[in-house]
Amino acid sequence: MTTSNAVAVPTVSISIQARAVQGARRLFVQLGVLPFMLVLAVLVFGMLSDQFLSAQNLMNLLRQSVYLILVSMGQMLALVTGGFDLSVGTIMALTSVVSAMVMQTLGSSLPDMVGLVIVAGCVAGLAAGLLVGLLNGLGVAWAGVSPFIVTMGVQSIGFGAALYLTGGVPVNGLPPAFSDLFGFGTVLGLPLPVLVTAFCVLALYLLMNRLPAGTYLLAVGGNAKAAALSGIDTRKVLLLAYLLCALLASVSGLLLTARVETGEANLGGTIALESIAACVIAGVSLRGGIGRVPNVVMGAIFIGLVQNGMNLTNVGSYLQMVVLGVLLIIAVVADQFRQRMILPSKA
Repeated sequence: MTTSNAVAVPTVSISIQARAVQGARRLFVQLGVLPFMLVLAVLVFGMLSDQFLSAQNLMNLLRQSVYLILVSMGQMLALVTGGFDLSVGTIMALTSVVSAMVMQTLGSSLPDMVGLVIVAGCVAGLAAGLLVGLLNGLGVAWAGVSPFIVTMGVQSIGFGAALYLTGGVPVNGLPPAFSDLFGFGTVLGLPLPVLVTAFCVLALYLLMNRLPAGTYLLAVGGNAKAAALSGIDTRKVLLLAYLLCALLASVSGLLLTARVETGEANLGGTIALESIAACVIAGVSLRGGIGRVPNVVMGAIFIGLVQNGMNLTNVGSYLQMVVLGVLLIIAVVADQFRQRMILPSKA
């Protein structure tokens, strides 16, 4: 009896471990590496800092992540079509500068019409961002130029235009109501930027999962020639992707302008690479055809979470860049392993 019990205990233990490994394997294949990295980051920073898991810090984390979430969702649209957009930071900056200059000019001449001044500034800023998206879309879709070349060139043009308009000096004199509402306003206890971002997330989710346009975007990224042969106008789909990418980046630029209360020509300087990193960590394929909105939102939150945790644990800004780069490489390598695990099962 004693011998059989001694043998049974390790057998049961091995069985439990095998089931746990199989469950983790299935979860990894279905969701990718992001959930594991999120849990690990929460555990590590939760142990290193008592403030990390506090309600106030988590709300601050969500508030700080909305700008990257919006830009990352737009970046996802460019990536799923087989391209990417390096000009999203410039779109934010140009939106910030144009909207601030319009509000500054109209605010001095129409001091009693604050609402009209804010609406005009927002419309002008969004129009400037959409103009950049139009240039990107026409260059990629109609001219057939590489997205890297087009968006890099447009980035330089837009950044130069923003500096020319401002002379490198921040644009002040915005209506206080603009910042009070879009920068620090709350509705039902939730920050307004969070609610605006939640609306954009829902709208993009419906676009990608319930409307034909979402299917077209994925189809063009998966196989552009096959999509064209099936009757999809690939040029219009590509143009739509870059216009929506610019629109989301412009909304992010408006919200961040309200937050800092000035128009900045250097706004969003590193957000292009951060948004690509968020998408890659979320499992969006750099070859196109694969991308999910909820995963991208989690990817952007993950990057914000890591940055927030490193700030609380006094990690230097230079070392933070190293950590984010390492995490990006880990995510890409893990995604390659995941694809190898998926392909045999499909074959």
